[in-house]
Amino acid sequence: MAFKKKTDDKILDVDASMQGTLNFKDPVNLRINGKFEGILEAKGNLTIGSTATVIADILGENIIVGGRVKGKITAKERLTLLPTAIIEGEIFPAKLNVTEGAILEGRCHMLRDFLNVEELSRYLDVDLNSILDWANAGKVPALREGNDLKFERKAIDSWVASGRIGK
Repeated sequence: MAFKKKTDDKILDVDASMQGTLNFKDPVNLRINGKFEGILEAKGNLTIGSTATVIADILGENIIVGGRVKGKITAKERLTLLPTAIIEGEIFPAKLNVTEGAILEGRCHMLRDFLNVEELSRYLDVDLNSILDWANAGKVPALREGNDLKFERKAIDSWVASGRIGK
């Protein structure tokens, strides 16, 4: 396993075969060049290199894919698929850039600035009834429009980052 920290461009380069959960709470420039299986959460920039094979649920801000990914990708700011990218699964990007040659076998659900209850349930991977309970108790930032609830994605992201989810 090799972790290389390049101080000049502040990139954490991972060229290894790993399983498990990687969770970066602080912004990082992370590049995966090997094999990874599990759950990957990163703030900042995440690059899946052209030689990488990833089987994971990925949550990040700016994600660039050049290799193979099987799983769910949620990009809160931007998802870029390079010509060598092969994605098998669901993607949830706020913005999407697909370069000619990239392959997507699956579904794309664009993230919007405002989410309804069902979208928020999928976005947070939380049971629909929990979302409704939190909203009715005022535990989650929500807007009411008549009988409908709307959730601003940025407010939800801040709420989750603060650790108040479900409290």
